[in-house]
Amino acid sequence: MSGAARPLALSVLGALRRGRGTLADALAAAEIERLDARERAFLHELVLGTLRRRGWLDHVIAELSARPGSRTKPAVRDVLRLGAYQLLFLRVPAHAAVSESVALARAAEPRGGAAGFVNAVLRRLEREGAPPEPDPTRDPLPWLTSAGSLPRWLAERWLARLGPDAAVARARALLEAPPTFLRFNPRVERARESARDAGLVVQATEVPDVWEATAGPVAELAARGLVYVQDLGSQVVARLAATPGTVLDACAAPGGKALLIADAVAPAGRVVAAEVAPRRLRTLAALRRRWGAGNLLVVGADGLRPPFQRPFDTILVDAPCSGLGTLARHPDIRWRLGPEDVGRHARRQRALLDALLALVPPGGRLVYATCSVEDEENEGVLQPFLAAHPELQAEELPPWARRFALGRFLKMSPARDRGDAFFAARLRRG
Repeated sequence: MSGAARPLALSVLGALRRGRGTLADALAAAEIERLDARERAFLHELVLGTLRRRGWLDHVIAELSARPGSRTKPAVRDVLRLGAYQLLFLRVPAHAAVSESVALARAAEPRGGAAGFVNAVLRRLEREGAPPEPDPTRDPLPWLTSAGSLPRWLAERWLARLGPDAAVARARALLEAPPTFLRFNPRVERARESARDAGLVVQATEVPDVWEATAGPVAELAARGLVYVQDLGSQVVARLAATPGTVLDACAAPGGKALLIADAVAPAGRVVAAEVAPRRLRTLAALRRRWGAGNLLVVGADGLRPPFQRPFDTILVDAPCSGLGTLARHPDIRWRLGPEDVGRHARRQRALLDALLALVPPGGRLVYATCSVEDEENEGVLQPFLAAHPELQAEELPPWARRFALGRFLKMSPARDRGDAFFAARLRRG
């Protein structure tokens, strides 16, 4: 490897710390995309793993350091996190993890003894190992905020709402890298055979046409348009909205759900994928071209002020949300959200439902979904909306989705379902 992965990983952590875009944006940077596949994979593991385990890494560093965390400069703290993650969780030779971290510290903070401090802490970690974890049964809150790697506000919230056993189980599930789920392009003849010939190994899931990849060049096959990588829950939600006729995906970016719906309703059905942000709109259009989805129309539109004059047979409101069900896949979320963000998203979600209901005709469907585990964004939005609109009734879930059912709604759990958490309801207007 060229040695660029660690400096670029440090740069990504710094950009996220300063609030410069999302993790997905940072990992899509041109200098990262130019890395060879092996080095890019190492960078992704460094960044994602460090963010998932940041709470534990900070706890370990604090236990081994005589310097209070408040006196450690942010860039040096990021260097220590990267180094500690390599020592504790990766098969990286200790000498390489330490020496490369010292070099990063020297480049980031040439003065003030940062390199010596990093060397001392990591050498001690190499010699002594990590301290014992708090006992999750006797001391669930200290465990959740250290080994469970949750910010304190979220640990307290889940502990109060779920109880210690369920809160710990959820936190454990969100520490692990999620499986890679995908589907094959039905518009490409022999897509599955071609992918298999290229070395892809998959196993079936309980959801029709959803596969879990266990080996093979997934990124290369996705770039060729043979497969689309999409979480199990995301595919389940899209299938709930894949009904005959014309479908509006009102908050469509990045586009995976709209693409799946378009595949499912072809050739007679049509999907309108609406997105308000110009950059994300361009991404949607490029995805449509690469996939060959001729029955998918990409339009610039705001779901809060829909410009459409005609109703749709089905509308999917995959509402912007806190994303707290996706912390394994998007671990930066846990460190940039606060409790106030949950309520802010809930207010916008209800506004989207109110704005889009006028486009649902009698007999039409409205599918509401989030990738949040918070009641305020799920039942807390939907129940008062249904109370205000008695003409809407929750439909029974199809047989393949009933294992995820919670009453009338669909609720997927990261601790049970090995992927992102999703909430969804399919409503019919009488």
